[in-house]
Parts: sequence; C-alpha cells; structure tokens
Amino acid sequence: MPEPLLKVRDLKVHYPVRTGGVVVRRFAALKAVDGVSFDLQPGETLGVVGESGCGKSTLGRAVLQLVSATAGSVSWLGCDLTKQTKRELKDCRKDLQVVFQDPLASLDPRMTAGDIIAEPLRNYFPAMSAVERKAKVQDMMAKVGLLPAMINRYPHEFSGGQCQRIGIARAMILNPKLVICDEPVSALDVSIRAQVINLLMDLQKAFNLSLIFISHDLAVVRHISHRVMVLYLGKVMELAERDALYQSPLHPYTQALMAAVPIPDPDKERAKARVILSDDPPSPLNPPSGCVFRTRCPKATGVCAEKIPTLDAARAGQEVACHHWRG
Repeated sequence: MPEPLLKVRDLKVHYPVRTGGVVVRRFAALKAVDGVSFDLQPGETLGVVGESGCGKSTLGRAVLQLVSATAGSVSWLGCDLTKQTKRELKDCRKDLQVVFQDPLASLDPRMTAGDIIAEPLRNYFPAMSAVERKAKVQDMMAKVGLLPAMINRYPHEFSGGQCQRIGIARAMILNPKLVICDEPVSALDVSIRAQVINLLMDLQKAFNLSLIFISHDLAVVRHISHRVMVLYLGKVMELAERDALYQSPLHPYTQALMAAVPIPDPDKERAKARVILSDDPPSPLNPPSGCVFRTRCPKATGVCAEKIPTLDAARAGQEVACHHWRG
C-alpha cells in the first residue's frame, strides 16, 4: 500500500465558551472535534457522516488549517501543517482545496466567473500572461461542464448547479492533490445533485484526486466514497470500507443512521426494522462521561459510563469504538 497523502492523529478543536454570568465569568471548552485520527490514500474518497453539530465541517477546516487545532497533528506528505508558518502554509495550500456548501454564497458577486476561477492562478503564478490564464480558465470551465463563452458572466446569472461548478473549477484550477467537499450538493436539486457527484468522480479519475466528502446524505456518500467515517460529538464511532459499513454496521449509532435511509421499494421500506434514538444529542459543552453516545444507546451498560471506548479493528477493513459491538 502506498504512503498516505494525509495522516491525521488525535486531532482536537476546542473552543472556549463563556458560561458564567456578568459578575462571575466562567469558561468551558466546546469540543467540536475531540481526538480524530485517520489516513487518506492517493485517489481515495473518505466520506464523513453524522448528525448536525457532530464536527464534520470543523474537521475539514482543521485539516486545511482554516481553524486552529487545539491538539494533535495533520501530516500532509510528511509535513505537519499545524506547525507551519503562514508562508509555508500558502505553499502547501496549492495542493489543498475546498468546495463549500452554498454555491452562490461562496462566490464573490462582484467578480465574473472567469475572474473567480482565475484568482488562484493570479496568487500562485503572477507571471502568467493574461492570454494563457484565460485559456486555462476556459479549459477548466469545459471540464466541469460550463460553456467557455460564459467566462464574463456574474454569479447571479448562473443557476445553483452552475455556481457549484464554478466553485469546483476554482478548486481544480491548480491541479490539487486533495479537495475537501463540505456538503457540496445539499443545496441542489436531486437531478443536479447526481450530475455534480458524477462530475467529482470523473475529475477524481482524471487528476488522481483524493477527496474528503462531508455529507448528511448517506446514499450520496455510499455512491462516491471508498471508506466512510462516522462522527458523533466530535469523536469517531466507526471507520470502515464502504461496503462493509453499509452491509454490516457494527456501532449502534451507525446502525441507527443506516436504518433512517429510505428504501425505494415501498414493501421493503415498510418491513424494515426501525431504530429510534431517544432524546436529542447532548451538548458538546457537557458531553457524557465514557462513551459520548451512551445516553442514546440501546446497548449502554455501566462500563459505557466509566470507560471511553477506543477505535479498534473489529473486522477486516472495519474499526469501531464500542464496548458492545459484538451484541
């Protein structure tokens, strides 16, 4: 197996939050990401799933160093990004790009599509001529399914799907090695969603691209990912190869997520077992002791409150953090 492009070890992102009153000020740590570790291989897609507030987007931003890590390391090609200066990070970011959730909000409305896509070229290749830059932009527009003649249009003149294609073109213009997709299709119609997913998969094959794909949509994650990581309150509950996870999830939380995925066949949908989680997720300001999922877990026992489960190999290509995954 080749050396991983990305190695994340015990990554933590904690935010200080004031909890006291006006007179007595107290601060608590909001543990958005709390000890996440994983590797990413060249050309691999790692899907990241979980409920809202579980730390998916914060994890992606911490990998890119858009937010500072409280602890842990993010090793990119053997270089720890958490210890780099701003100048050193700028050199690394040529290979690290991101596609955001809201297609229109991520684009500057005062800039044309051509200027938006060309901006990374201006930053990293200032000596490039305007003619060469325009040719590269139009070539990339064609690759993402946009007409090169649209180069002088503004974002408000495009549909949501086209705006997301502009965002993808901007991310791809420097030929990066890793793109983090932060729920890139959640704001799009179903038909457009499929087109954008297929586009990302085609670009991955063409550029040998690695992806971290963050999403709520488990069906989309299954289609695009090679491995899937399940987060809950900033911790990894399960990390497995796609087929193993979807066919035989081991963690009770993963099982609940899979049970919530609708089945197109009405008879199978009515017949499938329901897994209902009690209550809402606890606050990350005051997570439960031991296993953070225990307050909603149907298998929880005394040991779950006393001991934090570690992410251990359970089956081939499948790791789980649960005291009772065997039954």
